[in-house]
Amino acid sequence: MNDFSGYRFMWAIVLFDLPVLNKDQRKKATGFRNHLLDLGFQMAQYSVYMKFCGTRDALNTLTKRIMREIPSSGKVSIISITDKQYGSMKVFVGRTQDEKNRERKQLLLL
Repeated sequence: MNDFSGYRFMWAIVLFDLPVLNKDQRKKATGFRNHLLDLGFQMAQYSVYMKFCGTRDALNTLTKRIMREIPSSGKVSIISITDKQYGSMKVFVGRTQDEKNRERKQLLLL
């Protein structure tokens, strides 16, 4: 396996369902979303954010940073997948397959 194998590079996917029934909960949910954006995540769908991480070590560091900001209520899941798995994802807008939104928006320098 060469150094640029799609099995070595990683993606982080954060899925969350946070309560927003009152002003304090909305503020915490917005703060969490903004934290993800500050970390370089991109919104894939509402409450689903994705980021290309590069290495497993970078993914682990990122996961720890996310965990420190998780609100006390609600549910947050962090999924890691390889770049190869990400590349096999099928994305549809309506019934039309959308290829352009799967392009990486970040540059990884090794």
